[in-house]
Amino acid sequence: MTDGLVIDGKLYVDKTQAWWLYLFHGASMLFSLGALSFLPLIVNYLKRAETADSFVGTHHSWQIRSFWWYVVWMIVGGVCFMSFVGIPLALLVWGVAWVWKAYRLIRGVIDLGNNRAMPV
Repeated sequence: MTDGLVIDGKLYVDKTQAWWLYLFHGASMLFSLGALSFLPLIVNYLKRAETADSFVGTHHSWQIRSFWWYVVWMIVGGVCFMSFVGIPLALLVWGVAWVWKAYRLIRGVIDLGNNRAMPV
């Protein structure tokens, strides 16, 4: 059964680029706890307008939102970490933020592979 989506050459390239960006965001999470995610983020911003007319554009927005919310929660954890009493809370916030971003990356890859748009 087909859902009527036709993958032309440009859409295939856009989809492949989005997949690689998910991979780079994920590698950044594993090797630098997300500190190097700003590199694929720049490409997400550049490609988002270019792919706005397809479902791939929603994946770029999804990755951009994931990055900025992750930054917000890392800052919240950093503020908690500044007090001795807040260190366990900071570790909890950081751990939950990491798992949350990992979930969003995995969900994005799965939906990209199934040619589905991400919720806006």
